[in-house]
Amino acid sequence: MPSTPHTLTRTWRLAVLTGLAALVTAACGGGPDGAGGQEPAAPGAPSAIPDTTALIEAVQKDAAVAGTLPAKYAQAGMLHLASNLQSAPNNFYAADGKTPIGYEVDLAKAIGKKLGVTVHHQDMAFGSLITSLQSGRVDLTMAAMNDTKTRQAQIDFVDYFSSGITIMVRKGNPDQISGPDTLCGKNVAVVQGTSHQKFAEEQNGKCAQAGKPALTVTATDSDTQNQNQLRTGRVAAILNDLPSAVYISRTAGDGKFFEVVPGEPINGGPYGIGVNKENKPLAETIQKALQSLIADGGYGKILQAWGVEQGAVKEAKLNGGS
Repeated sequence: MPSTPHTLTRTWRLAVLTGLAALVTAACGGGPDGAGGQEPAAPGAPSAIPDTTALIEAVQKDAAVAGTLPAKYAQAGMLHLASNLQSAPNNFYAADGKTPIGYEVDLAKAIGKKLGVTVHHQDMAFGSLITSLQSGRVDLTMAAMNDTKTRQAQIDFVDYFSSGITIMVRKGNPDQISGPDTLCGKNVAVVQGTSHQKFAEEQNGKCAQAGKPALTVTATDSDTQNQNQLRTGRVAAILNDLPSAVYISRTAGDGKFFEVVPGEPINGGPYGIGVNKENKPLAETIQKALQSLIADGGYGKILQAWGVEQGAVKEAKLNGGS
């Protein structure tokens, strides 16, 4: 498991996110990448969003790494990054409906500061990201996209985060669930058709092999239904993706309803910054900039501010997915 970032004093501001598609139930995809969907937050629901301004301002340019940035980007002073801005806490819009925020947005800004350039976000459909990159319409993509061997045939990836299945329980963890093995004999909710459901079924088999009671798996059509069942005690746990589970536990009931069981993501895999395969020099520069951010601690502080430090990577790998 990644080392714990330095303690950070958190300054929080409350914002009302109307119409935000926040609750992601994708299977190891963090948003449109997976099989799940998104549901709007309740109107007027408070959402604790970290003020990371000081963290971003503290990032210093790495002259050695910036010197490897291809000349056309250095001269332009800007990198164009495409995302699908609807997946909290990865990337979404602030209360004004036009300012991109999220831990991915902060990482992109920090990478830009390492290189001495501005990163401009462009919102587009998830299905258009790879083709826009291949056509040269944008320079980078960053949208909770899984780095997989299949996608590596189309684009290159610089891996920046490890997501996977996470267990969410009621606040205070009354059923004392500490990991997959402690789900045996418990009622567990998943969204129909996701890898969360597949994992629950696989875990059921492991419980049987160990001579333990079976899981009772409840598959529903939405994460909202699962949350209602967890709140009322009809299930002991929900399986969800790491960033979404963290965000839900932080925002639902103003953080009083749920919590995430500590530990590494289950069946984890990396999210990657996409780069055109014909632009290897840019991919290598982005990799070095991210590694510099990891090394000086700025990376860990950003993830900790958003509460997703469980998904931190120790190394910025190029095409590290499987």
